[in-house]
Amino acid sequence: MSRDTKEFVVAKMTALERRSSLSLACIFALRMLGLFLILPVFSIEASRYSGGSDVSLVGLAMGIFGLTQACLQLPYGLLSDYLGRKRVMIGGLLIFAAGSLIAASADSVIGLLIGRAIQGAGAISAVVTATIADQTRDEVRTKSMALVGVSAVLMFALSLFFSPILVGVIGLSGLFSLTAVLSMIGIVVVVLWVPRVALVTARGARGRLRDVLGLSNLRRLDVGAFVLHAVQLAMWLAVPQMLVDAGLSRDHHWWVYLPAVLLSFVMMSLLLFPLERKGFLRAVFLGAIGLLALVECGFYWAAENHLNVSVLMALLFLFFCSFNVLEASMPSMVSRQAPAESRGAALGAFNTMQSLGLFFGGAVGGWLIEHTGLSGLFSACTLAILLWLASAWAMSPETVKANTQAEKA
Repeated sequence: MSRDTKEFVVAKMTALERRSSLSLACIFALRMLGLFLILPVFSIEASRYSGGSDVSLVGLAMGIFGLTQACLQLPYGLLSDYLGRKRVMIGGLLIFAAGSLIAASADSVIGLLIGRAIQGAGAISAVVTATIADQTRDEVRTKSMALVGVSAVLMFALSLFFSPILVGVIGLSGLFSLTAVLSMIGIVVVVLWVPRVALVTARGARGRLRDVLGLSNLRRLDVGAFVLHAVQLAMWLAVPQMLVDAGLSRDHHWWVYLPAVLLSFVMMSLLLFPLERKGFLRAVFLGAIGLLALVECGFYWAAENHLNVSVLMALLFLFFCSFNVLEASMPSMVSRQAPAESRGAALGAFNTMQSLGLFFGGAVGGWLIEHTGLSGLFSACTLAILLWLASAWAMSPETVKANTQAEKA
């Protein structure tokens, strides 16, 4: 093994990389906690508002966030290439806080819908990941991206436990007010903790969308982001009811979610990072997609045979193992493939597809459950993942391996 390769294998984060990764993960966690605290209780609490008897309107108010977010991820990514990451992050968090306060003061489902739409307009996910790409080296970037991904999944798990308790004390309006407070704390973190690093691009050569859309590997990663998040949201339309049918009350679902999430973090740290350093990221990436397809097959089997809680917990554990690996590795791959001057645009396109996937998964997933049942839902999810696997298999190996050549240069 050459000296350069050895340096790559033992590479660790610098102080600046640790500060950047932790601060950006904190911002992402604060924002996602505000979102996730709403989701477990929204449909029940919104039914008490004026217009709450219209289930389709309540569903639209719940899902409109993903649509407005999808529309603005790419513009924000492009804008951050020009104006700088921190300015756009602060602006997005202010918009998110404003939407939260509008929803907190609403007395009808229409008011909630407007507030949720404005919340979605604070779409800074692409800017956060672009900032990580700017401030980390290739060989530690997946680990940095993983901190952000892990923070989101952990916030989801915590929200499942705290949301029913908090809504009983402060109500849905109080939860929206809390999300505004969390957003303002995020602004403080941006100002005081996130390092200020100048963009490394020449004037007049920033954020060219055609440079992003012209790369086939980036397009395949964007498709993967869409499928992954569509499947994720569609699955969550079914799994809670499956747990209830298996005998686990809604108040106790965190007994399943939290251990599955935490154990999946351990597995990711034991597998993803060591195998990436050894040059096996491609195998891990493709294997995670394949595992996701098997998990959906498992849920199909569970839906047909009414299996017990322990089986569903095992399937959720495997789901989070694959989801966490993909959620951590894919943004890193995008940042490696994108031209340095267009990282914001590339990650904007990537996060746009994520948001569209969430919106599509909710809308189509609900239709599939209504017309084809759970078996139809999980069959469609399996097919979509297999098509993604075929597309990912065709990607060039350089896309999904650590950039050792850059280090040797």
